[in-house]
Amino acid sequence: MAAKKKVVADSPEVVAKQVEGFIGKFEPAMAKRIREVRAALRRRMPTAIELVYDNYNFFVIGYSSAPRSSDSICSLAADKNGVGLHFYYGADLPDPEGILQGSGSQNRFVRLVDGAKTLKKPAVEAVIQAAIEQGEVPLPKEKGYTVVRSMSEKQRPRR
Repeated sequence: MAAKKKVVADSPEVVAKQVEGFIGKFEPAMAKRIREVRAALRRRMPTAIELVYDNYNFFVIGYSSAPRSSDSICSLAADKNGVGLHFYYGADLPDPEGILQGSGSQNRFVRLVDGAKTLKKPAVEAVIQAAIEQGEVPLPKEKGYTVVRSMSEKQRPRR
């Protein structure tokens, strides 16, 4: 198992620089897609807490109502092949249009082939809204913030 290092940052500027460094590991076109999806999710959930993980397999930004991954609403997950929108409790979400992929007991996802444009589709928006509503902890009322939770020293190539 790859060694993970917990990261504690004491300022938003330090966190922003770390996150930009993580995104900068990707090919420019993929980095642009990640930034666009992140911006769209932040606009959609401005009070969510962004939990950032630069892990072995994926770069992940979780959007959570509390600083625990178990309170995650959804997550942007990227590797060199693409970006997906993952729902931690996706198996319990209504999905009348059958957009959610995956067959595990809990997680479901949507491939964001068209990047942030995919988030504007009514079926995707409905699943995001359902995920927000299913959370045990409501989204905070104050502006959200970003926390770098962990990063793996060893990672699969991002390019």
